[in-house]
Amino acid sequence: MSKQLSGDIGRADSLAREIFSDIANKWALLIIETIGDTTKRFTELKVEVDGISHKMLTQNLRLLERNGLVTRVVHPTVPPRVDYTLTEPGRELRKTVDAMCDWTTRYLSEIEEARSRFAHSR
Repeated sequence: MSKQLSGDIGRADSLAREIFSDIANKWALLIIETIGDTTKRFTELKVEVDGISHKMLTQNLRLLERNGLVTRVVHPTVPPRVDYTLTEPGRELRKTVDAMCDWTTRYLSEIEEARSRFAHSR
């Protein structure tokens, strides 16, 4: 393997770990799912993502924007209106999130049974 290819693979692996660290949390995934195919205002997201604090919503939206998964548009109104939309990579990631949700639904009873057995074996 050439040094160039090896370096590219190393950078891609490092970047993948960094991105996964940013998005592999319940809030980021719920935000991605909530935005979906629409544009959402910050206040709409705050209401629709059940249980998220203002601070956590802000932090996760910044991480999603930093990683190119969400675009943020500030409208010069008083008070300022801020809209969030998934980018193409964000929409593609949403397909993966949807697949994870489908998997959970499909295997819910098996997961619950396993958790019950585990809890009773302790």
